[in-house]
Amino acid sequence: MDPRTTLRLLPWLSPDGKPCFLAEAAEGGYLSRLADETEARQLAEGLDVLVRARRLLEDPLSPNVEVRYTAIRLSECLADVLRVAESRGHRVPPAQAADDPRVRSTKLGQ
Repeated sequence: MDPRTTLRLLPWLSPDGKPCFLAEAAEGGYLSRLADETEARQLAEGLDVLVRARRLLEDPLSPNVEVRYTAIRLSECLADVLRVAESRGHRVPPAQAADDPRVRSTKLGQ
């Protein structure tokens, strides 16, 4: 592998708990699509857990065991979402310089 090859952080760990990576050149392949689907599923699951957690936490009579289980699930989902964000952040190209004429101003009225 070329040392300049960009690596994508995958949304799962190896059996021994280490991060897994995919060479950017493999984008569009089976493993890349599987990673995309896994990320989408993790994000959707995180949203579902968040909705359920809010409902549970709004009820002052929620049993402690349910609140604890919800906190565990929220922390698992947060870890997944942070991993997805880290992976996607590494794949975002660097921002263009403000003096680059190809960059449009985002200020109102300009």
